[in-house]
Order: sequence, then structure tokens, then C-alpha cells
Amino acid sequence: MGTLTPLFSLVHDFLLVSLPDEQKCSPNTIRSYRKSLELLFDFIKTKRNISLSEITFEMIDRNAVSEFLDYLETERNCSISTRNHRLHCIRAFYKYAAQEDITVISHLEEIQKVKKAKEPETIVEHMSEDAVNAILKQPDTFTEKGKRDAFLLLFLYKTGARVQELVDIRLCDIQLGRHPKVTIHGKGAKTRSIPLRDDVVQHLKQYLALFHPEEHLFSEQHLFYVTRSRMKKRMTEDNVRQLVRKYGRQAREICKEVPENVHPHLFRHSWAMILYQNGVDLTLISQWLGHSNLETTLIYAHADTELKRKALEQAVPDDSPLKEHLNAARYKVSDEELLKRLCGLK
Repeated sequence: MGTLTPLFSLVHDFLLVSLPDEQKCSPNTIRSYRKSLELLFDFIKTKRNISLSEITFEMIDRNAVSEFLDYLETERNCSISTRNHRLHCIRAFYKYAAQEDITVISHLEEIQKVKKAKEPETIVEHMSEDAVNAILKQPDTFTEKGKRDAFLLLFLYKTGARVQELVDIRLCDIQLGRHPKVTIHGKGAKTRSIPLRDDVVQHLKQYLALFHPEEHLFSEQHLFYVTRSRMKKRMTEDNVRQLVRKYGRQAREICKEVPENVHPHLFRHSWAMILYQNGVDLTLISQWLGHSNLETTLIYAHADTELKRKALEQAVPDDSPLKEHLNAARYKVSDEELLKRLCGLK
């Protein structure tokens, strides 16, 4: 391949120079930008039936980006938040490109016209303990793969890790001893330490003996891996999503509380809800999950309040005089009100 076109020359500088060297973005953040642009270019390539190198700025107008975002939502089953995040990444690239090349400004203005999709206000999606336990029991632990999958599901649940954080964990991030813990590398190059419960430590030691028999805990080897051409490769996010979806479908056959679409983030939400419902302070949950601000964690307080209201509604007969007082607005907790209480302002 010859000289890079203006578009791909700017993509190169954005991903390999600007983000890591100038903006000091974490590898996870860079990977997210890269994935967003890769998906966009693949979409344009397929839509126009051309090679990747033939794509130009002129082909990526407002309509093309809107069609791409619709494709993510309808064909790839992406959530509204994922759709909006992809748009954010595309816009960030165009802002950089316009700064480097004045001729890109008109294309940036086109992209800026694409509106973010409105994210519905919904109760945080999570699973009951029965549903989680049903899924955890699905892997066939008489096989090596089943043992690996069983531990991965348990570890995903009991650490509250994001899927990307999970597959990024290396052996050197684990500390066993008097106070076992794992260091999680989260968004924005931020790290946090997660304590490991006794049951997790027990399964972890068995997993290490089977899958890392010759490795020590100073090793850079990834905790979860797949073997290709006799080489251990970092397990991908899609690997995890596929096995979670598979065991979710199996569990749903025996436990109807299991949602139809089980994905890794459900385990994170479910563990946070368990912590909250068992009296763990929201500030600790916020630190556990790696939220940059407390308001993000307030969704679990909203969810628990709504669950209690619904349970109360079901318990009170329709003809009860109490029924008129059981409305969502009456029992809804606003972010500001809860934040004031947590900060001691009320």
C-alpha cells in the first residue's frame, strides 16, 4: 500500500500520536476510539462496496453517520449509551482532524449536526440472586473449559469489574495473603483495589493451579486467556460476552428470573445492588465500581426505591385506601435530595 490518504493519515496521527502522547489517554480509551472508527469505516466500505483505502471524508456525511448509528442499534443490538459513545468518539476524531487540516472543518460541521439519541430513563437493569446463581451453575466443571468459565463468571460477579477491566487483569495485579485483593485498571488510567472474598480466593487458587501452573504472581500474563497456535492470547471482550450469553440462555431454561439477554454488565449491576441492599454505603460502592463521581452510583438507590414501591403496590389490594398514595412520584428519590443526605446537608 502506498502513501496514506489524507483521511487515514489523520486517523494514524490521532490514534498513535495525539491520544497516547499529547492527550495521555489510557490504552482502554484509545481502544474505544479505535473500535468506533473501525466500525464506521467497515460500515462505509460495505455500504459503498469499496475497499477501505478508497474511503474519503466526502463519503462520511451527516446521513452516513446517522445510518451507521442506526445500524449499531438495530443490527449489532447496541444500547443507546453505546450508540452515543460511538458518536462521541467519531466527533472527537473530526475535531482533531479539523485542527490539523482546515479543509476538514466543513466535514466536522456535518458530523456536529448528528444528534445524540435520547437515553430512556429506566431502572437500572440487574438480576436477582437466584438468577445469578442459576447462571453460575451452568458451566460443566468436569471439563477444563467449564472450570475456567465457572471461575470467570464468579470473578466477574464478585469483583463488579467491567468486561474490559476483567480481560485486562494480569497475574501481577493479584495479591494473595492476609488481605487478598485484585488491582483493577479502569477508565482514564485509574486503578482501584478490590478485596477478594474467601470463596473467590479458594476458586482463584484452583484456577491458577490448573491454568497457570508454572506462572508466579509477578507475571505479566493475563489471568484469562485463550490459546491460539499454542500461544496464550488475551481473552477478548467478545469472548466473554459470548460465553455469558451462552450460559444465560441455558440458565433461563431452568430459572425464569434470568433475563432474555444476559450480558457481562448485568453482573456488575447485580453485584452493586446486592451490596446496596445489604447496607453497604453508596460511597464505598462508588469506589468499588470505579465511578468517577457519586452521582453515577445513585442509580442503585433509585432502583432499590422503585423495587420497594412495586413490591408494596403488589402487597396492597386495589381497593385499599392506601392505594392512592402509592404512586411513583411520591416514592421517587431525586439525585439532589439523596446527595444532600449523603453529604450531611439534610
